[in-house]
Amino acid sequence: MKKVIIYTDGACSGNPGNGGWGAILKYGEKEMEISGYEVDTTNNKMELTAAIEALKKLKEPCEVELYSDSAYLINGFEKKWLIIWKKNGWVNSSKEQVKNIELWKELDRLNYIHKITWIKVKGHSDNVYNNRCDKLATDEIKKNKNKLS
Repeated sequence: MKKVIIYTDGACSGNPGNGGWGAILKYGEKEMEISGYEVDTTNNKMELTAAIEALKKLKEPCEVELYSDSAYLINGFEKKWLIIWKKNGWVNSSKEQVKNIELWKELDRLNYIHKITWIKVKGHSDNVYNNRCDKLATDEIKKNKNKLS
């Protein structure tokens, strides 16, 4: 099984507001950067989207280390929130419907295809790849700021 390292980040100008996401995929010496933009979104949606879009780039099942500064994303897997939400009919501990269900369902599907280790990194710190993903995400917002919402 190929081993791939992925770094992701999402950003939002306003929350909700215009959002961007960025990801870097590393396989051996090869690196790929991807990014995207959405109008009228949230930071959490952009964090989840970055991970989804990066994982969708993989053409076969892989062993993945996925790094993110999003506690929301990482805790969904590492603290077993996703398992609990599914068991409870997509209702969270506050007895409310889980937000971003469709994105979580897609992440769940991708998580079964790949062997993913979800790793939390400190945001806006000294991690060169996390900082690059943040720049990819914020550059998407700047590049698209004149688009109508």
